[in-house]
Amino acid sequence: MSDSDLQPDRPPHVPVLIRPLIAAVAPVTGHWLDGTFGAGGYTRELLAAGASLVTGVDRDPLALEMAAPWAADYGDRLRLVAGNFSDLDQHAGELLDGIVLDLGVSSMQLDQAERGFSFAKDGPLDMRMSQDGESAADLVNTLPESAIADILFHYGEERASRRIARAIVKARETAPLTTTLQLAEIVAGCLPRPKPGQSHPATRSFQAIRIAVNTEFSELIEGLEAAERALKPGGALAVVTFHSLEDRIVKRFFQNRSGNDAQTNRYAPARAEDSARFTLVSRRAIAPDDTELAENPRSRSAKLRIGRRTSVPAGPVDAAAMGVPQIASSTPYRKGRR
Repeated sequence: MSDSDLQPDRPPHVPVLIRPLIAAVAPVTGHWLDGTFGAGGYTRELLAAGASLVTGVDRDPLALEMAAPWAADYGDRLRLVAGNFSDLDQHAGELLDGIVLDLGVSSMQLDQAERGFSFAKDGPLDMRMSQDGESAADLVNTLPESAIADILFHYGEERASRRIARAIVKARETAPLTTTLQLAEIVAGCLPRPKPGQSHPATRSFQAIRIAVNTEFSELIEGLEAAERALKPGGALAVVTFHSLEDRIVKRFFQNRSGNDAQTNRYAPARAEDSARFTLVSRRAIAPDDTELAENPRSRSAKLRIGRRTSVPAGPVDAAAMGVPQIASSTPYRKGRR
């Protein structure tokens, strides 16, 4: 979407897969929680579709600050909360009719060079969604080579992880790495020149470091557990992912909680159907159609998965069974919160 297409009172963000999301959960009623509020795109669409109240949660204080000029227009139909979606059941205050989670870095964060998320724009090597705690610069300048390699391999699926980690450690011996372009150039120097149409060589490494800095996988598992606790029977959980690792976790969560996961042990007792905590709205992930791809190229890797809560009591989730990458216990940034 071009700048001229944006209405002055609309947020600078196109909510990905919002049309199929609204269609799949219709009618939209009651109290919804937007666990990744960002620029407010999903929240506005949920309110327009009929939600009586939306609680918008974001760990980034800038997101809530930027919403202030327009949030008041919705009166008591919109409530903004500073916090992590891993605690969304505490932020809700009551059982919810629906929850939406748009995972990963937001367009708003990516477009601001000073936030340090983009390898295409020079800025401080930061990547902190909450704007506090240890930054990406802290990670690449202090962790041992083996730990950096583990993060790149497990969180970014980067095959050249050891080569890149070695180059990072060598470069920081001369001077600390402080900017995004410094890091991007080091990574690019370790990999073949991309062919036309291929992603930037630093894509996987930046993804991995961002996930580590923001402990995104532990946040995701805790957020899915919290959503299970927070939804009323019949309530919808909609999750939008942007890379294979996220999608694998969400897919396995819904399969496991709906009783549709593969049962590898044929001698294990069959699961009772009444143990399912979710029913799947669609067995396959929903992808953007041609219209959305034309309107919003950033949606090309997005997948939407939706489940509806049953009345079966919530329970703990086994992170390993959900496909969460397991990093050696000696590697920092593997768990915990920022």
